[in-house]
Amino acid sequence: MMTLSVSALNEQIKALLEESFSRVFVEGELSRITFHNSGHIYFTLKDSSSAISCVMFRGNATKLKFRLEEGMKVLIDGAVTLYKPRGSYQINCFSVEPSGQGALALAYEQLKQKLSQKGYFDPKRKKELPKFASRIALITSATGAALQDMLRVANSRYRLLEIDVYDVLVQGESAAASIVNALSVADTKEYDIIILARGGGSIEDLWAFNEEIVADAVFKAKTPIISAVGHEIDWVISDFVADLRAPTPSAAMQMCLPDTNELYQYLDTLASQLTQTITQKIAANKQELVHLQNSFMQHSIEKKIIQKKQEVEQLKERFEQSIDFKIQNLLREPEHLRMQFTHAIDSKLHVAQNQLLNLKKMLESNNPKFKSKSGFAQISKDNRVIELSLLEVGDTFEAQDDTLSVYAKVLKKSHI
Repeated sequence: MMTLSVSALNEQIKALLEESFSRVFVEGELSRITFHNSGHIYFTLKDSSSAISCVMFRGNATKLKFRLEEGMKVLIDGAVTLYKPRGSYQINCFSVEPSGQGALALAYEQLKQKLSQKGYFDPKRKKELPKFASRIALITSATGAALQDMLRVANSRYRLLEIDVYDVLVQGESAAASIVNALSVADTKEYDIIILARGGGSIEDLWAFNEEIVADAVFKAKTPIISAVGHEIDWVISDFVADLRAPTPSAAMQMCLPDTNELYQYLDTLASQLTQTITQKIAANKQELVHLQNSFMQHSIEKKIIQKKQEVEQLKERFEQSIDFKIQNLLREPEHLRMQFTHAIDSKLHVAQNQLLNLKKMLESNNPKFKSKSGFAQISKDNRVIELSLLEVGDTFEAQDDTLSVYAKVLKKSHI
């Protein structure tokens, strides 16, 4: 009997397995998935009663359109091989497809769910598009029909517009990177709007707009972005992340540009409304001015002067009427007034005569010439008549009556 080493046995088994199972298609459930730093993926494929180890090396792993997840049911295309150091066999996976649905469809749903959880689709973060754009960037294929459709719509709707075209790949492995590079450049140029566009196609043709790097670039852009990819029934990830989704490229131009004809009609309407408003304002202000003029005339200084003059004229007229009335009354009763006047004068004269007579009598009664002068003399000092009580001891004075004047000196003063 020939004796083999462990390595030799494993080598024979490896050769037998790889020759017998060089291509196998195995369906099962994923378990114990490990994403190694090297880029290789290790996992177990199992069913209800068995399990087998699997490896997908980096070269094949980079081609996966979706992420392997625990419990996912998949279909594996690979080859059975033996890992000699441990003597364990495994499946070297060339490709992995989700069971029951395509890999791209699953990748689409996985990325959509991931970005939704990160807030990429939140309506609150979406930017508002300007009403009148003056500069627009179109990121699309310069040779595609979508570009011509957009230019045609722009030319017919709104010519006051500057359009820059960024020619990019819109499908294939390098398309996503080409789109991201163009978007990063355009976002620094201060455009009013950026439009990502391409015509319709299969899910594979449109896949560049489902790549996560494109979604990240759209989310981080400061410029408002419209995603216009495919036809109306086509939805890509960039549609959800962009600030606005258009069903077609031509529809994107219609949505972001005003219609010149509609603007003309709108301007005509505004002009009519403005004219009507101005006319109404003028009429209202004119009426208000007339009201103010009337109010001013009623309360003006000139008006008050006129009123006062009228009042003075009325007072003057009433005064003249009153004087005329009194004169007429006086003219009607002249004799009566004359008699009253004569009687009053006579009465006044009689009273005056009586008063004069009384004064004359009083004067005569007080005249020294008519009074008894025996024993009485007038005292004067310094040529001035004074009372006797005003003399002091030693004063010289004059005592005078009707016939004699005596000069004397006060020797003694005593009260009686």
